[in-house]
Amino acid sequence: MSEKNMVVVDGNTAVAHVAHATNEVIAIYPITPSSPMGELSDQYSAEKRPNIWGTVPHVVEMQSEAGAAGSVHGALTTGALTTTFTSSQGLLLMIPNMYKIAGELTPTVFHIAARAVSAQALSIFGDHSDVMAARATGFGLLSSNSIQETMDMGLIAQAATLESRVPFIHFFDGFRSSHEIQKIEEVPYDVMRKLIKSEHVHAHRKRALNPENPSIRGTSQNPDVFFAARETVNKYYNATPGIVQKTMDEFASLTGRQYKLFDYVGAPDAERVAILMGSAAETMEETVQYLVSQGEKVGMIKVRLFRPFDTKALLEALPKTVKAIAALDRTKEPGALGEPLYEDVWSTVSEASGAGTAPFSAVPKIVGGRYGLGSCEFTPAMCKAVLDNLAADKPKNHFTVGINDDVTQTSLPYDPSFSTEPDTVHRMLFYGLGADGTVGANKNSIIIIGEATDNYAQGYFVYDSKKSGATTVSHLRFGKDPIKSTYLIDKANFLACHKFSFLEKLDMLSKVVEGGVFLLAAPFGPDEVWDHLPVEVQKQIIDKKLQFYVIDALKIAEEMGMGSRINVIMQTAFFKISGILPEDEAVALIKDAIQKTYGTKGQDIVDKNIATVERALANVHKVEYPKSASSTISMVEPVSKDAPKFVREVTGEIIAGRGDKLPVSKLPED
Repeated sequence: MSEKNMVVVDGNTAVAHVAHATNEVIAIYPITPSSPMGELSDQYSAEKRPNIWGTVPHVVEMQSEAGAAGSVHGALTTGALTTTFTSSQGLLLMIPNMYKIAGELTPTVFHIAARAVSAQALSIFGDHSDVMAARATGFGLLSSNSIQETMDMGLIAQAATLESRVPFIHFFDGFRSSHEIQKIEEVPYDVMRKLIKSEHVHAHRKRALNPENPSIRGTSQNPDVFFAARETVNKYYNATPGIVQKTMDEFASLTGRQYKLFDYVGAPDAERVAILMGSAAETMEETVQYLVSQGEKVGMIKVRLFRPFDTKALLEALPKTVKAIAALDRTKEPGALGEPLYEDVWSTVSEASGAGTAPFSAVPKIVGGRYGLGSCEFTPAMCKAVLDNLAADKPKNHFTVGINDDVTQTSLPYDPSFSTEPDTVHRMLFYGLGADGTVGANKNSIIIIGEATDNYAQGYFVYDSKKSGATTVSHLRFGKDPIKSTYLIDKANFLACHKFSFLEKLDMLSKVVEGGVFLLAAPFGPDEVWDHLPVEVQKQIIDKKLQFYVIDALKIAEEMGMGSRINVIMQTAFFKISGILPEDEAVALIKDAIQKTYGTKGQDIVDKNIATVERALANVHKVEYPKSASSTISMVEPVSKDAPKFVREVTGEIIAGRGDKLPVSKLPED
């Protein structure tokens, strides 16, 4: 088993590490949120970083996704190991080439940061509508649920495609997985070399179109043979699930991480089981483990290989005691009998029951539901609602969860106060302004803590679509055990507000636990800041008995010649008062990180940043506040009371950060 090398990376970086190492040609075209995979691959090649065979991959940026797909197809046909990265409409533009690549049994892996396809509106955020739109192409579909898995499954897909000759889409949730940062175990080159067999690479090379060894591909066929020729691939697809499982088993022998086509988690005698894939499976696992500890007979199945769909493997994974199943899809197919995973689960169970091969004493009830479209939140409370629905005599079918559908009544009710967050995990929220350095500082903090301690770390960053100049919210978790909480924090131990004016607009303190720490960047000292707070904020600080700290970060930045960049100052203040690390150790690590980051820019830049750290340490002040609210300032309404009804009831709620509470009836239909 390979020696562990722990790294702190996001999903895109984890995938790029494997994709660059196991390919020779990489054709790219940028599209959010997959662009960093292409950018990193380009960077690696520019730095002359070799792949596992010692050659530097050729990275070429095309003028469209269709061009990238055509380049991939052409390079594959010459026998080169080739890959690409894309999302959403970008993937859809590749579909014509994908049918050809699959039809010609050409091994490749497309790495997809799964993203919503624009329907009633553009969304740059994650769901599975793009990969589901490509499921008829003949590509295999392999899902990753976590940052560790994006690296592992990326490699497993590459090895499996070469042996099976079935091309693969390896997908993971856009933003939630592509941009989430975790501390994971890096897959070293020696493991990649052992998993990817040279004989399969040579076989791919031998099938290349080569004038020295003439063959023909891409012919035209008439009605007499097209149908029959289309069926010639069946044996390859029938063999693929076994090849993937064999590859997973060999990967486990090399790394200690065992995966199955369908992984079951939960009570061995579970009666209610949820089936899903992607990052939400991590949240469902956390919820199931919690409910099982409370004595509930529940379980869940993580779908790894969605295409080709192995019905036998799914039936073997389901506990024999199951009475009700919920299949959850992160996509919507208007007018269909149900979404893709639901239809596959239903077909699997009903066909086995009809053939008398089902392992159950009684056929379980099966319902389907939609969740998480466009990165809509999926929390433990929603997971519990899905499992609670299965306990009903007649569970709601074709449901939604996480929204309020007051029009067609599809939504499941849930208790938003339900939480599975373990007390052993530190949870932190940071409110910043796009381009003010807050996100960069928090990424730096995750690396510092991840590398300097045994803690596992998770970072997720919520950006407005407008990015620069808009609000950013950083969600950080640290703990001794792997973190499976793939949802936003709403019960933080520590909250920092990096822009004072946010207090009048955003209800952020509702997300802090009683006795938590509140750090505020303010142009006021500890003796005067209280009277400048909105009365609603004062009441929350008092009622929650918060430890309240203030720092005039902007003044320090200006005095130290840092302009408006307050990131180092706020990072220093965070480490001083959060208690994550001893102060002396944290300061030493911050200074070390400054040296690494700015060392090439000159010692004067390094010295200025270190002096700023020292100034920040001396200017974090605890605020002693009264036991009653006295402010004459109130939080401002997001829009004027005289605004049109739609602006007041819809636009204003979105501006106030309450858009997720809007019912279906309030939103435009087209």
